[in-house]
Amino acid sequence: MSTIRDVAKEAGVSVATVSRVLNNSGYVNEDTRKRVMDAIEKLNYKPNAVARSLFKKQSKMIGLIVPDITNPFFPQLARAVEDVTKQAGYTLVLCNSDNQIDKEQEYIEVLKQKYIDGFIIVTSTLKQEHIEGLGVPIVALDRAIDDSTPYVGVDNYEGAKMATRFLLNKGCKKIAHVRGSIGILTADERCRGYIDELQNLSLFNPELIVNGDFQIQKTKQAMIELLTIYPDIDGVFAGNDIMAIGVLKAAEEVGKKIPEQLSVIGFDGIALSEITTPELTTMSQPIYEIGSTAAKMLLGIIEEKPLPKSTYTFPVRLVERKSTR
Repeated sequence: MSTIRDVAKEAGVSVATVSRVLNNSGYVNEDTRKRVMDAIEKLNYKPNAVARSLFKKQSKMIGLIVPDITNPFFPQLARAVEDVTKQAGYTLVLCNSDNQIDKEQEYIEVLKQKYIDGFIIVTSTLKQEHIEGLGVPIVALDRAIDDSTPYVGVDNYEGAKMATRFLLNKGCKKIAHVRGSIGILTADERCRGYIDELQNLSLFNPELIVNGDFQIQKTKQAMIELLTIYPDIDGVFAGNDIMAIGVLKAAEEVGKKIPEQLSVIGFDGIALSEITTPELTTMSQPIYEIGSTAAKMLLGIIEEKPLPKSTYTFPVRLVERKSTR
């Protein structure tokens, strides 16, 4: 493997001159620069990424911290972020936090020591006081951190109201809600939208809300119990598509036909929602668009470009399939 000294010898220049060419720092005349570049190509020299990051205090790496990599929503987000950052010459480092603030802070500290260039974070635990003075740009994705941190997500509240209204318009009289974990912004906002839509019509019953914790099996068990107590439930709004699948499983267990006896709508629009039986009606997020927007925003901050705006809140779209009548 060729070294920087081999390149310098081949080009007939000093190691310092090769370093200036590689780092695009200091003056090097064009003839010398061309000799160095020709030598690099001839010797197939690959600069040491660690050494360059130490010299430039940059790594050309982006950290993406997500709460649950087993939820298909987050790999779809990660794909969008990776596509954008890779095209810009950055490497993506994916971290799974399990919604634990200690793990999030540890990832941030470790990667900062490796001169990470910026973070995209999906978090329900980090607050402004945890990231101020960090010295590394951060973009919040899916869940806002505070008013000063750039954010990309969707209108969860209005999307939930639309989902609930859709079930009402389909003739549902008794609509239950499977919410995500308490304290997670997206889950709280979707639950609030469901409540407000039904309260406006004096149809809200708090006993029809169960916590599925964004898990299929927990949702299935909670809905079996709820459908046993309230067999006249004819509609369910699930706070994400994973929990909606749990509702489908519960309905099968108690003998409820979908959509004839029970209409089910989810939230997110993950690819899995197209291959369930029956196919799932859902409030679809523009997953790729929000992921790529967050990545472009972070790259702009790293490159010290002016931000057109610091917050992007996309609408969600109803995708009607066979789980609703």
